[in-house]
Amino acid sequence: MTRTNWKQNWLILALAGVLSLSLGVSAQAATKKVASAKTKTVAATKSKAVASSKGKKSAAEKRDVASKSDKAKKVASSSKRQADKVADRRARGNKAESRQARAEQRAPRVAAVAPVKPVVLRQSATHVPAAGMANVAAASSASGASFGQLYGLHHTPDPLDLKSSVALVLDQDTNEVVFDKNSNAVLPIASLTKLMTATVVVDAHQPLDEEISITADDVDTEKNSSSRLAVGTTLTRGEALHLALMSSENRAAHALGRTYPGGLGAFVNAMNAKARALGMHDTRYVDPTGLSSRNQSSARDLASLVRSAYQQPLIRELSTSPEYAVRLGARQVQFRNTNSLVRNPSWDIGLQKTGYIVEAGRCLVMQARMAGRKFIMVFLDSTGKYSRQADAERVRRWIENGGQTRRTVSASAQVKNAS
Repeated sequence: MTRTNWKQNWLILALAGVLSLSLGVSAQAATKKVASAKTKTVAATKSKAVASSKGKKSAAEKRDVASKSDKAKKVASSSKRQADKVADRRARGNKAESRQARAEQRAPRVAAVAPVKPVVLRQSATHVPAAGMANVAAASSASGASFGQLYGLHHTPDPLDLKSSVALVLDQDTNEVVFDKNSNAVLPIASLTKLMTATVVVDAHQPLDEEISITADDVDTEKNSSSRLAVGTTLTRGEALHLALMSSENRAAHALGRTYPGGLGAFVNAMNAKARALGMHDTRYVDPTGLSSRNQSSARDLASLVRSAYQQPLIRELSTSPEYAVRLGARQVQFRNTNSLVRNPSWDIGLQKTGYIVEAGRCLVMQARMAGRKFIMVFLDSTGKYSRQADAERVRRWIENGGQTRRTVSASAQVKNAS
Protein backbone atom coordinates (compact mmCIF):
# COMPACT_ATOMS: atom_id res chain seq x y z
CA MET A 1 0.00 0.00 0.00
CA THR A 2 1.34 3.36 -0.85
CA ARG A 3 1.77 6.03 1.64
CA THR A 4 -0.91 8.08 0.05
CA ASN A 5 -3.42 5.25 0.14
CA TRP A 6 -2.67 4.55 3.82
CA LYS A 7 -3.37 8.13 4.77
CA GLN A 8 -6.61 8.12 2.84
CA ASN A 9 -7.71 4.91 4.50
CA TRP A 10 -6.85 6.23 7.96
CA LEU A 11 -8.74 9.43 7.28
CA ILE A 12 -11.77 7.46 6.11
CA LEU A 13 -11.64 5.29 9.26
CA ALA A 14 -11.27 8.35 11.45
CA LEU A 15 -14.23 10.01 9.80
CA ALA A 16 -16.25 6.82 10.13
CA GLY A 17 -15.42 6.62 13.88
CA VAL A 18 -16.34 10.18 14.42
CA LEU A 19 -19.51 9.66 12.49
CA SER A 20 -20.28 6.48 14.47
CA LEU A 21 -19.57 8.23 17.75
CA SER A 22 -21.77 11.14 16.70
CA LEU A 23 -24.55 8.83 15.71
CA GLY A 24 -24.25 7.00 19.07
CA VAL A 25 -24.42 10.20 21.00
CA SER A 26 -27.41 11.35 18.95
CA ALA A 27 -29.17 8.04 19.48
CA GLN A 28 -28.49 8.19 23.21
CA ALA A 29 -29.77 11.76 23.32
CA ALA A 30 -32.80 10.78 21.34
CA THR A 31 -33.44 7.88 23.70
CA LYS A 32 -33.11 10.20 26.68
CA LYS A 33 -35.49 12.63 25.01
CA VAL A 34 -38.02 9.87 24.37
CA ALA A 35 -37.68 8.68 27.96
CA SER A 36 -38.02 12.22 29.21
CA ALA A 37 -41.07 12.72 27.03
CA LYS A 38 -42.58 9.49 28.33
CA THR A 39 -41.87 10.55 31.90
CA LYS A 40 -43.48 13.93 31.29
CA THR A 41 -46.49 12.24 29.65
CA VAL A 42 -46.92 9.87 32.60
CA ALA A 43 -46.49 12.78 35.00
CA ALA A 44 -49.00 14.84 33.06
CA THR A 45 -51.44 11.91 33.02
CA LYS A 46 -51.00 11.42 36.76
CA SER A 47 -51.42 15.14 37.29
CA LYS A 48 -54.58 15.17 35.25
CA ALA A 49 -55.89 12.13 37.08
CA VAL A 50 -55.12 13.73 40.43
CA ALA A 51 -56.66 16.98 39.26
CA SER A 52 -59.71 15.14 37.98
CA SER A 53 -60.00 13.24 41.24
CA LYS A 54 -59.63 16.46 43.19
CA GLY A 55 -62.18 18.09 40.90
CA LYS A 56 -64.65 15.27 41.41
CA LYS A 57 -64.08 15.33 45.18
CA SER A 58 -64.44 19.08 45.20
CA ALA A 59 -67.69 18.87 43.19
CA ALA A 60 -69.04 16.19 45.54
CA GLU A 61 -68.06 18.28 48.52
CA LYS A 62 -69.72 21.31 46.95
CA ARG A 63 -72.89 19.30 46.31
CA ASP A 64 -72.82 18.00 49.90
CA VAL A 65 -72.34 21.51 51.23
CA ALA A 66 -75.13 22.76 48.97
CA SER A 67 -77.41 19.94 50.16
CA LYS A 68 -76.63 20.72 53.80
CA SER A 69 -77.22 24.38 53.09
CA ASP A 70 -80.61 23.61 51.50
CA LYS A 71 -81.56 21.46 54.49
CA ALA A 72 -80.48 24.19 56.86
CA LYS A 73 -82.54 26.71 54.87
CA LYS A 74 -85.59 24.42 55.02
CA VAL A 75 -85.16 23.89 58.78
CA ALA A 76 -84.73 27.62 59.27
CA SER A 77 -87.80 28.31 57.14
CA SER A 78 -89.86 25.75 59.06
CA SER A 79 -88.64 27.16 62.38
CA LYS A 80 -89.55 30.63 61.22
CA ARG A 81 -93.05 29.50 60.23
CA GLN A 82 -93.51 27.83 63.62
CA ALA A 83 -92.20 30.90 65.38
CA ASP A 84 -94.57 33.07 63.33
CA LYS A 85 -97.51 30.83 64.29
CA VAL A 86 -96.58 30.96 67.97
CA ALA A 87 -96.15 34.71 67.78
CA ASP A 88 -99.49 35.04 66.02
CA ARG A 89 -101.25 32.95 68.66
CA ARG A 90 -99.60 34.95 71.41
CA ALA A 91 -100.61 38.16 69.71
CA ARG A 92 -104.22 37.01 69.44
CA GLY A 93 -104.14 35.84 73.06
CA ASN A 94 -102.69 39.18 74.17
CA LYS A 95 -105.37 41.04 72.21
CA ALA A 96 -108.09 38.89 73.79
CA GLU A 97 -106.62 39.42 77.26
CA SER A 98 -106.36 43.12 76.54
CA ARG A 99 -110.00 43.27 75.46
CA GLN A 100 -111.03 41.31 78.55
CA ALA A 101 -108.95 43.56 80.77
CA ARG A 102 -110.51 46.68 79.22
CA ALA A 103 -113.97 45.16 79.66
CA GLU A 104 -113.23 44.35 83.29
CA GLN A 105 -111.97 47.88 83.84
CA ARG A 106 -115.16 49.32 82.35
CA ALA A 107 -117.39 46.90 84.31
CA PRO A 108 -118.62 48.26 87.64
CA ARG A 109 -117.27 46.64 90.79
CA VAL A 110 -119.95 44.78 92.73
CA ALA A 111 -120.05 43.51 96.27
CA ALA A 112 -120.27 39.82 97.16
CA VAL A 113 -124.02 40.23 97.62
CA ALA A 114 -125.03 42.34 94.64
CA PRO A 115 -128.47 43.84 94.16
CA VAL A 116 -130.05 42.72 90.91
CA LYS A 117 -132.69 44.70 89.13
CA PRO A 118 -135.52 42.32 88.24
CA VAL A 119 -136.17 41.53 84.58
CA VAL A 120 -139.72 40.47 83.75
CA LEU A 121 -140.82 39.40 80.28
CA ARG A 122 -144.40 38.24 79.91
CA GLN A 123 -146.58 36.88 77.13
CA SER A 124 -150.33 37.37 76.88
CA ALA A 125 -151.48 33.73 77.00
CA THR A 126 -150.18 30.82 79.05
CA HIS A 127 -152.61 27.94 78.72
CA VAL A 128 -153.80 25.82 75.82
CA PRO A 129 -157.29 24.35 76.10
CA ALA A 130 -157.31 20.62 76.85
CA ALA A 131 -159.21 19.98 73.64
CA GLY A 132 -156.34 21.43 71.64
CA MET A 133 -153.53 19.61 73.46
CA ALA A 134 -153.78 16.51 71.27
CA ASN A 135 -153.43 18.70 68.18
CA VAL A 136 -150.31 20.35 69.60
CA ALA A 137 -148.79 16.97 70.45
CA ALA A 138 -149.51 15.69 66.94
CA ALA A 139 -147.99 18.81 65.38
CA SER A 140 -144.89 18.47 67.55
CA SER A 141 -144.46 14.83 66.64
CA ALA A 142 -144.89 15.55 62.92
CA SER A 143 -142.60 18.60 62.78
CA GLY A 144 -140.04 17.80 65.48
CA ALA A 145 -140.76 21.20 67.05
CA SER A 146 -141.29 21.67 70.77
CA PHE A 147 -144.52 22.99 72.26
CA GLY A 148 -142.74 26.24 73.03
CA GLN A 149 -141.70 26.64 69.41
CA LEU A 150 -145.24 25.93 68.22
CA TYR A 151 -146.57 28.50 70.70
CA GLY A 152 -144.11 31.13 69.44
CA LEU A 153 -142.36 31.52 72.80
CA HIS A 154 -138.92 31.61 71.20
CA HIS A 155 -139.79 34.98 69.69
CA THR A 156 -139.60 36.53 73.16
CA PRO A 157 -136.38 38.58 73.24
CA ASP A 158 -134.43 38.97 76.44
CA PRO A 159 -131.33 40.95 77.44
CA LEU A 160 -129.28 37.79 78.09
CA ASP A 161 -130.04 36.17 74.74
CA LEU A 162 -131.10 32.94 76.41
CA LYS A 163 -131.81 29.94 74.23
CA SER A 164 -134.56 28.83 76.62
CA SER A 165 -138.00 30.17 75.76
CA VAL A 166 -138.94 30.02 79.46
CA ALA A 167 -136.70 31.05 82.35
CA LEU A 168 -137.21 31.95 85.99
CA VAL A 169 -134.56 32.95 88.54
CA LEU A 170 -135.47 33.83 92.11
CA ASP A 171 -133.75 34.32 95.45
CA GLN A 172 -134.32 31.18 97.49
CA ASP A 173 -134.37 32.98 100.85
CA THR A 174 -136.41 36.09 99.98
CA ASN A 175 -138.45 34.66 97.06
CA GLU A 176 -137.50 37.79 95.09
CA VAL A 177 -137.80 37.20 91.33
CA VAL A 178 -134.74 38.56 89.52
CA PHE A 179 -135.39 37.15 86.05
CA ASP A 180 -138.74 36.12 84.59
CA LYS A 181 -139.25 35.05 80.99
CA ASN A 182 -142.60 33.46 80.17
CA SER A 183 -142.66 31.86 83.63
CA ASN A 184 -146.43 31.26 83.48
CA ALA A 185 -146.34 29.22 80.27
CA VAL A 186 -147.41 25.62 80.80
CA LEU A 187 -145.21 23.19 78.89
CA PRO A 188 -144.12 19.53 78.92
CA ILE A 189 -141.33 19.07 81.48
CA ALA A 190 -139.80 15.73 80.43
CA SER A 191 -137.52 14.20 83.09
CA LEU A 192 -137.90 17.14 85.46
CA THR A 193 -140.82 14.91 86.45
CA LYS A 194 -138.35 12.63 88.26
CA LEU A 195 -137.78 15.31 90.89
CA MET A 196 -141.39 14.81 91.99
CA THR A 197 -140.92 11.03 91.67
CA ALA A 198 -138.02 11.23 94.14
CA THR A 199 -140.04 13.47 96.48
CA VAL A 200 -142.90 10.95 96.66
CA VAL A 201 -140.51 8.02 97.24
CA VAL A 202 -138.72 9.85 100.07
CA ASP A 203 -142.04 10.96 101.63
CA ALA A 204 -143.25 7.34 101.63
CA HIS A 205 -140.28 6.21 103.75
CA GLN A 206 -139.97 2.97 101.80
CA PRO A 207 -136.82 0.99 102.69
CA LEU A 208 -134.01 2.07 100.41
CA ASP A 209 -132.11 -1.21 100.84
CA GLU A 210 -135.04 -3.28 99.58
CA GLU A 211 -134.29 -4.97 96.26
CA ILE A 212 -136.54 -4.31 93.28
CA SER A 213 -136.34 -5.85 89.81
CA ILE A 214 -136.73 -4.33 86.36
CA THR A 215 -139.62 -5.96 84.51
CA ALA A 216 -141.09 -5.73 81.02
CA ASP A 217 -143.61 -3.24 82.43
CA ASP A 218 -140.75 -0.77 82.97
CA VAL A 219 -139.73 -0.77 79.30
CA ASP A 220 -140.56 2.49 77.50
CA THR A 221 -143.15 1.86 74.78
CA GLU A 222 -144.00 5.55 74.21
CA LYS A 223 -140.64 6.95 73.07
CA ASN A 224 -138.84 3.59 72.77
CA SER A 225 -135.90 5.03 74.71
CA SER A 226 -132.96 2.80 75.52
CA SER A 227 -131.75 1.78 78.97
CA ARG A 228 -128.72 0.10 80.49
CA LEU A 229 -130.99 -1.69 82.96
CA ALA A 230 -132.00 -4.89 81.22
CA VAL A 231 -135.22 -6.68 82.09
CA GLY A 232 -134.44 -8.95 85.02
CA THR A 233 -131.88 -6.59 86.57
CA THR A 234 -132.11 -6.41 90.35
CA LEU A 235 -131.00 -3.38 92.35
CA THR A 236 -131.95 -1.67 95.59
CA ARG A 237 -134.56 1.06 95.78
CA GLY A 238 -131.83 3.48 96.85
CA GLU A 239 -129.78 2.61 93.76
CA ALA A 240 -132.83 3.05 91.53
CA LEU A 241 -133.52 6.44 93.11
CA HIS A 242 -129.87 7.45 92.59
CA LEU A 243 -129.92 6.52 88.89
CA ALA A 244 -133.29 8.20 88.32
CA LEU A 245 -132.10 11.52 89.75
CA MET A 246 -128.49 11.53 88.54
CA SER A 247 -128.64 9.74 85.18
CA SER A 248 -132.35 10.22 84.47
CA GLU A 249 -132.80 6.44 84.16
CA ASN A 250 -136.38 5.89 82.92
CA ARG A 251 -136.70 2.22 83.85
CA ALA A 252 -135.42 2.95 87.35
CA ALA A 253 -137.98 5.74 87.78
CA HIS A 254 -140.80 3.58 86.46
CA ALA A 255 -139.82 0.72 88.78
CA LEU A 256 -139.95 3.11 91.74
CA GLY A 257 -143.53 4.02 90.84
CA ARG A 258 -144.57 0.44 90.08
CA THR A 259 -143.30 -0.85 93.47
CA TYR A 260 -145.09 1.91 95.42
CA PRO A 261 -147.82 0.73 97.83
CA GLY A 262 -150.94 0.42 95.67
CA GLY A 263 -148.96 0.28 92.42
CA LEU A 264 -148.30 2.76 89.62
CA GLY A 265 -151.75 4.38 89.68
CA ALA A 266 -151.47 5.15 93.39
CA PHE A 267 -148.01 6.58 92.82
CA VAL A 268 -149.18 8.99 90.09
CA ASN A 269 -152.05 10.08 92.33
CA ALA A 270 -149.53 10.78 95.11
CA MET A 271 -147.47 12.88 92.68
CA ASN A 272 -150.46 15.05 91.78
CA ALA A 273 -151.54 15.31 95.42
CA LYS A 274 -148.07 16.54 96.38
CA ALA A 275 -148.20 19.11 93.58
CA ARG A 276 -151.50 20.48 94.89
CA ALA A 277 -150.09 20.59 98.42
CA LEU A 278 -147.18 22.70 97.16
CA GLY A 279 -149.53 25.09 95.35
CA MET A 280 -148.45 23.86 91.90
CA HIS A 281 -151.77 24.62 90.21
CA ASP A 282 -150.43 24.51 86.64
CA THR A 283 -148.93 21.05 87.09
CA ARG A 284 -150.15 17.62 86.04
CA TYR A 285 -148.41 14.22 86.10
CA VAL A 286 -149.42 11.05 84.25
CA ASP A 287 -146.28 8.92 84.78
CA PRO A 288 -143.13 8.91 86.98
CA THR A 289 -140.62 9.20 84.10
CA GLY A 290 -141.64 12.30 82.13
CA LEU A 291 -141.63 10.44 78.82
CA SER A 292 -145.23 11.53 78.23
CA SER A 293 -145.75 15.08 76.94
CA ARG A 294 -148.84 15.21 79.17
CA ASN A 295 -146.55 15.71 82.18
CA GLN A 296 -146.71 19.49 82.22
CA SER A 297 -145.91 22.41 84.51
CA SER A 298 -144.86 26.05 84.59
CA ALA A 299 -141.56 27.58 85.67
CA ARG A 300 -143.20 29.06 88.77
CA ASP A 301 -144.58 25.69 89.83
CA LEU A 302 -141.22 24.01 89.24
CA ALA A 303 -139.48 26.60 91.40
CA SER A 304 -141.83 25.57 94.23
CA LEU A 305 -140.91 21.93 93.64
CA VAL A 306 -137.17 22.72 93.76
CA ARG A 307 -137.63 24.62 97.01
CA SER A 308 -139.46 21.67 98.56
CA ALA A 309 -137.08 18.97 97.24
CA TYR A 310 -134.10 20.96 98.53
CA GLN A 311 -135.34 20.28 102.05
CA GLN A 312 -134.52 16.60 101.56
CA PRO A 313 -130.77 15.95 102.08
CA LEU A 314 -130.96 12.63 100.21
CA ILE A 315 -132.37 14.29 97.06
CA ARG A 316 -129.71 16.99 97.24
CA GLU A 317 -126.96 14.39 97.54
CA LEU A 318 -128.14 12.00 94.83
CA SER A 319 -129.07 14.65 92.27
CA THR A 320 -125.66 16.35 92.43
CA SER A 321 -123.58 13.16 92.44
CA PRO A 322 -121.11 13.40 89.50
CA GLU A 323 -121.07 9.63 88.87
CA TYR A 324 -122.10 6.36 90.42
CA ALA A 325 -121.17 2.70 89.87
CA VAL A 326 -123.78 -0.04 90.22
CA ARG A 327 -123.18 -3.79 90.18
CA LEU A 328 -125.57 -5.28 87.66
CA GLY A 329 -125.16 -9.03 87.90
CA ALA A 330 -121.48 -9.82 87.31
CA ARG A 331 -120.73 -6.38 85.86
CA GLN A 332 -119.85 -3.10 87.54
CA VAL A 333 -121.55 -0.38 85.44
CA GLN A 334 -120.60 3.29 85.70
CA PHE A 335 -123.29 5.98 85.35
CA ARG A 336 -122.67 9.74 85.03
CA ASN A 337 -124.68 12.84 85.82
CA THR A 338 -126.61 14.27 82.87
CA ASN A 339 -125.74 17.81 84.03
CA SER A 340 -122.10 18.63 83.24
CA LEU A 341 -122.17 21.66 85.56
CA VAL A 342 -121.94 19.42 88.65
CA ARG A 343 -118.40 18.55 87.53
CA ASN A 344 -117.47 22.22 87.13
CA PRO A 345 -115.58 23.41 90.24
CA SER A 346 -116.68 27.01 89.65
CA TRP A 347 -120.29 26.06 90.43
CA ASP A 348 -121.78 25.51 93.90
CA ILE A 349 -124.89 23.44 93.08
CA GLY A 350 -127.15 22.17 95.85
CA LEU A 351 -129.75 20.39 93.71
CA GLN A 352 -130.37 19.83 90.01
CA LYS A 353 -132.35 17.86 87.45
CA THR A 354 -132.30 17.80 83.65
CA GLY A 355 -134.94 16.71 81.16
CA TYR A 356 -135.49 16.22 77.45
CA ILE A 357 -138.11 14.99 75.02
CA VAL A 358 -138.86 16.60 71.67
CA GLU A 359 -142.09 18.17 72.93
CA ALA A 360 -140.35 19.77 75.93
CA GLY A 361 -136.99 20.78 74.45
CA ARG A 362 -133.98 20.85 76.78
CA CYS A 363 -134.93 21.57 80.40
CA LEU A 364 -133.00 22.24 83.60
CA VAL A 365 -133.80 23.16 87.21
CA MET A 366 -131.10 24.01 89.77
CA GLN A 367 -130.45 25.42 93.17
CA ALA A 368 -127.07 27.14 93.28
CA ARG A 369 -125.13 29.70 95.28
CA MET A 370 -124.01 32.74 93.26
CA ALA A 371 -122.58 36.08 94.38
CA GLY A 372 -123.11 35.15 98.01
CA ARG A 373 -126.81 34.35 97.54
CA LYS A 374 -128.81 31.15 96.98
CA PHE A 375 -130.88 31.08 93.81
CA ILE A 376 -133.41 28.76 92.23
CA MET A 377 -133.19 28.61 88.44
CA VAL A 378 -135.62 27.09 85.95
CA PHE A 379 -134.95 26.81 82.20
CA LEU A 380 -137.53 25.22 79.90
CA ASP A 381 -137.69 24.55 76.18
CA SER A 382 -134.07 25.33 75.35
CA THR A 383 -132.72 24.60 71.88
CA GLY A 384 -129.37 22.83 71.47
CA LYS A 385 -127.79 20.00 73.44
CA TYR A 386 -125.73 22.21 75.77
CA SER A 387 -127.81 25.39 75.58
CA ARG A 388 -129.50 24.96 78.98
CA GLN A 389 -126.11 24.81 80.75
CA ALA A 390 -124.97 27.79 78.67
CA ASP A 391 -128.09 29.71 79.75
CA ALA A 392 -127.26 28.96 83.38
CA GLU A 393 -123.73 30.32 82.80
CA ARG A 394 -125.16 33.49 81.24
CA VAL A 395 -127.45 34.03 84.22
CA ARG A 396 -124.60 33.47 86.68
CA ARG A 397 -122.37 36.04 84.95
CA TRP A 398 -125.29 38.47 84.86
CA ILE A 399 -125.94 38.06 88.59
CA GLU A 400 -122.25 38.30 89.51
CA ASN A 401 -122.10 41.49 87.43
CA GLY A 402 -124.87 43.04 89.50
CA GLY A 403 -127.57 42.51 86.87
CA GLN A 404 -125.88 44.75 84.31
CA THR A 405 -126.73 44.09 80.65
CA ARG A 406 -125.87 45.78 77.38
CA ARG A 407 -129.43 45.92 76.19
CA THR A 408 -132.64 47.41 77.54
CA VAL A 409 -135.51 45.09 78.22
CA SER A 410 -138.55 45.44 76.00
CA ALA A 411 -140.34 42.22 75.18
CA SER A 412 -143.84 40.93 74.72
CA ALA A 413 -144.52 37.60 73.02
CA GLN A 414 -147.86 36.35 71.78
CA VAL A 415 -148.62 32.65 72.27
CA LYS A 416 -150.13 31.16 69.12
CA ASN A 417 -153.53 29.58 69.41
CA ALA A 418 -152.66 25.93 68.99
CA SER A 419 -156.23 24.72 69.07
